[in-house]
Amino acid sequence: MKIVAINSSPNRDKGNTALILNPFLEGIKEEGAEVEIYYTKDLNISPCIGDHTCQIKTPGECILEDDMKWLFSKINEADVWVWASPVYCDGVTGQMKILMDRMIPGAQPFLEMRDGRLRHLPLVEGKPKKMILVSSCGFPEMETFDPMLAHMKAFCANANAEFAGALLRPNGPILKGMLEKGAPVKDILEAAKDAGNQFMKNSKISEETLNIISRQLISVDMFLQMANQFAQEILQNNGR
Repeated sequence: MKIVAINSSPNRDKGNTALILNPFLEGIKEEGAEVEIYYTKDLNISPCIGDHTCQIKTPGECILEDDMKWLFSKINEADVWVWASPVYCDGVTGQMKILMDRMIPGAQPFLEMRDGRLRHLPLVEGKPKKMILVSSCGFPEMETFDPMLAHMKAFCANANAEFAGALLRPNGPILKGMLEKGAPVKDILEAAKDAGNQFMKNSKISEETLNIISRQLISVDMFLQMANQFAQEILQNNGR
């Protein structure tokens, strides 16, 4: 099985999103899958110009000359897509959204009725891909992920892919700080790795495992107090 993972965190493999993504991919590799990971920070991908040349004149081939030329082939060849992004302004990062927009060459201009909605026919017929979302955010509430989840599920439906689950980590910076201090939170990373094992064995991840990955670390009230105190210290240290 081929898996392509895209991490759009500007901090690449050192960010809060990678805390969950990396052990998840380790679990997948343990089960024998071929995994390739790419970071949008390392890629030159221009925004879609919306002229539909890729659907009309040169089906499947974008007119723009950048890294999407070869990455699009990698994504198409994969059985599973793992999209990893921190929450930025209620959604994926700008770099991830640009990459998603550039997936248009994978669709024909013709339409069909699929699952009760009009959708573009895929350029290449075959078994639908599976897609997994990995995300982190600073806030403690799980509702923070709702807009991103809705967007990624809609993207899956349009791409004729199956949404296979989401590994969501609220309070990402808090988790990183607790790990550095040796706090008992390694079960979260272990659950992320186990999620990779489960997905490869069962094509799904148990709710119990996903709940461990997302488990609350501190109360909302405590986070509010800590965040405001930190902001006040930052302002004071900068002469305000």
